[in-house]
Amino acid sequence: MMKVKTRDRILDTSLALFNIVGEPNVTTLLISDELDISPGNLYYHFKSKGDIVGELFDRYEAELLDLVTVPEDAEISLEQQGFFLHLLFEGIARYRFLYQDLVNVLSRYDSLQTRFRRLLRKKEKAFRTICDSLRQQEIMLIGDRELDALCEQLTLTICYWVSYESLSHLDDRESVDLGRGVFQMLQLLAPYLREEDREQVLAMSQDYY
Repeated sequence: MMKVKTRDRILDTSLALFNIVGEPNVTTLLISDELDISPGNLYYHFKSKGDIVGELFDRYEAELLDLVTVPEDAEISLEQQGFFLHLLFEGIARYRFLYQDLVNVLSRYDSLQTRFRRLLRKKEKAFRTICDSLRQQEIMLIGDRELDALCEQLTLTICYWVSYESLSHLDDRESVDLGRGVFQMLQLLAPYLREEDREQVLAMSQDYY
């Protein structure tokens, strides 16, 4: 069995702690205690908690950029759209500490603000590309102004659903269920679909209820 490098163990353990107890409540001492290594050993790999957060954000950004880069000429099916939402929430769930207290986290790490805003714009563009494809196939029936509002609402939901769920599970952050976010996103899309397609999406959404 391949031995996991100390650097990767630090990142994986930090991510788990950030997600469970919240990034502001985690110190480098807590991380080193959890790993049963000396603070000096941790410092050898990362000079500060901010460096750990930065590298975790690098991982998150790489995953999300790959996912939200949707080809503009793609003909997207309802199944593909549902799978896209599923993968999007999976990625956010892995790095949910970024979203649990989004404004405060970004205010402490200035270097991440511009990058996060760029990701946010790319998410909204991905939603628009998907909806445009469904509209061109006459699966989705929606005007331009309604589409603008819908894409903004989808982006808002994806951005703040973790905070909403976390507030409902303050005593047990590990029980946060982001699948409910997929359900809500599908419910937002459903009213703009043809009747037969609406029934299909509503049926898909029940897998996440």
